[in-house]
Amino acid sequence: MAKKVLVFGDIGVDDTIALIYAHLNDEIDLVGIVADYGNVPREVAVGSVHYLFDLFGIKNVPIIVGAEAPMTGETPTYYPEVHGEYGLGPITPGQYEGVIENFFEIVDIIHTYKDELIILNVGRLTALATMFILYRSLMEEVKEYYIMGGAFWVPGNVTAVSEANFHADPVAVKIVLNYADNVKIIPLNVTDHAIVTPEMADYIGARGKVKMVKQLLDYYYDFYKKRNPDIKGSPVHDVLTMMAILHPEMFHYQKLPVYIDTTTTGILRGQSIADIRPYIEFEETAQRHDIAFQFDYSLFFKDFMNIMTGEAF
Repeated sequence: MAKKVLVFGDIGVDDTIALIYAHLNDEIDLVGIVADYGNVPREVAVGSVHYLFDLFGIKNVPIIVGAEAPMTGETPTYYPEVHGEYGLGPITPGQYEGVIENFFEIVDIIHTYKDELIILNVGRLTALATMFILYRSLMEEVKEYYIMGGAFWVPGNVTAVSEANFHADPVAVKIVLNYADNVKIIPLNVTDHAIVTPEMADYIGARGKVKMVKQLLDYYYDFYKKRNPDIKGSPVHDVLTMMAILHPEMFHYQKLPVYIDTTTTGILRGQSIADIRPYIEFEETAQRHDIAFQFDYSLFFKDFMNIMTGEAF
C-alpha cells in the first residue's frame, strides 16, 4: 500500500525534484502540500506548487498556505541565487493570484489518515511547529516525521555549523523536536553526498519521464559549481529525505538527544547538537530522535534513476 505523505516545503529546486519523485512513484500517495516561506516568499511557493500541479495534471491534492515568517519575528531571508526567483531554477511559472488562508485543512488531513499519515518537512519548520503549539494531542496521531535539516559535526551551509532549515527558525525546530515522536532527521551529513552528477542529469534529459528535471539539475549544479569547483554534481537534499520514507535500508541511524541553539544572531544560531556520550543515562521521558549519519549511495543512485526514467539500473 502506498505511503500517505503530507509535505511541508518551501519549494526550491530540490523540493521540486522531490515532488516529481513522489508524483512518479507508485509507493507514495501525496495527500497534501503545505507551501511555506523559505527559499522563496510564501506566495511564490504557493504559486509554484499550483504551476507544478497544473503541469502534471495533479488534482484533488490540497495545496495549503503555510507560514509567512519565522517564530523569531524576523524578516525572512530568501535565496533566489540558489533556487531561482520562483524556486524552479530557470523556469518562470507566471503569476498566480488567489492565495487563500486555509491552514486549518491540515487538521482535516490528520483526522482523515491518522496513524497512516507520514509528515515530510523539507523546508523551514515554522508551520509544523505551529501545529504542535495549536494541536499537540492531534499531532500524536501522526505515524512518523521525516525532517530534512541539521548538520551534526559537519560544516553547515548557512554558517560554519548551521544548516539552512534549522538556521532560519531555530525556535520552531526546538518546538518540533521537543514534542514530536517517531522522528527521523536527514541532515547534511548524508544529503550533501546525495549527488546527481551531470552525466545522470544528461541521461534523464534524454530518457527521463519529466524533461524539466534536467533543467532544474543543471541550474542547481551551476550554483554549486561556482561555490565549490570540486563538487561532482548537485546534492538533492529533499529527494533523499523523501526516499527515506520508502527505503530504511538505505540509511544508518543513531537514536540520540538533539539540542538546538536558539541564539538569534551569530555563527551558532540553529546549530544542531547530538549528545553521543556513552556514559550518560538519559531519562526514559527524554526525547531522542533517529539521525541519519550514513547512507548507501549505490541504492540512492539506482532508486533515483529508476524513478526518473522508468528503467532498471
